[in-house]
Amino acid sequence: MRERDRMAELVACLGFYTRLPVAARALPPGGFAAAQWAAPLAGAAVGLAGTLAWLAATRLGLGAWPAALAALAATMLASGALHEDGLADVADGFGGGATPADKLAIMRDSRIGSYGVLALILSVLMRAAALAALAAAGAAAVTAALLAAHMAARAAMPAFLRAVPPARRDGLSTGLGAVPRGAALTAAALGGLALLPLGLGAALATAAALGLAGWLFARLCRRQIGGHTGDCLGALEQGGEALVLLAAVAAFT
Repeated sequence: MRERDRMAELVACLGFYTRLPVAARALPPGGFAAAQWAAPLAGAAVGLAGTLAWLAATRLGLGAWPAALAALAATMLASGALHEDGLADVADGFGGGATPADKLAIMRDSRIGSYGVLALILSVLMRAAALAALAAAGAAAVTAALLAAHMAARAAMPAFLRAVPPARRDGLSTGLGAVPRGAALTAAALGGLALLPLGLGAALATAAALGLAGWLFARLCRRQIGGHTGDCLGALEQGGEALVLLAAVAAFT
């Protein structure tokens, strides 16, 4: 029964965090909050999509930068640009709003502003530059980096949900409920394992950097809007993804 429950939770995370055509299953007690342990595994699927696109581009002889952009495009398609959307909304809200209520209203607006555009440009350029630099280290390094980035970045989300209260009384993150401690610890362990191919020292340093970045961002969210929204999770993932890719450049090159 527990194996069936875990599979249902994995499918739920794949269905939410990716655009993979998975059939929904009935979740056990605890619902989607308890399923958050599988967020890094959904990230692995996204990272694998990026790896396949990078390999195809390099096989065609397109060069490091086109291959890097192809990998990023594949990850965005695989995830539905879910986290990129969150990053843009947070940048617009935190940058353009005068009060917490203003910031939350801007974040809920489907239109994108100059802060959001600039945040997306910087995010894409940072990640593409890191992947282009990793090309010299070979396919194994790029594969390890993409999987580590997408798994470890999503591994931080359950702990963030536990540490930071919802900023709204309505919304997706409010309806999620409390993430169990075991789910957050399991996600963190999966993210840590994904970092090990970078080398033990680099993995420990990167995990510490992710923890510090998450703590600082949690403080920023509390100060700006009094808590978190789903968009904050997207911004957290994007920052973590870029950080891990840069750490991989340092480790492999």
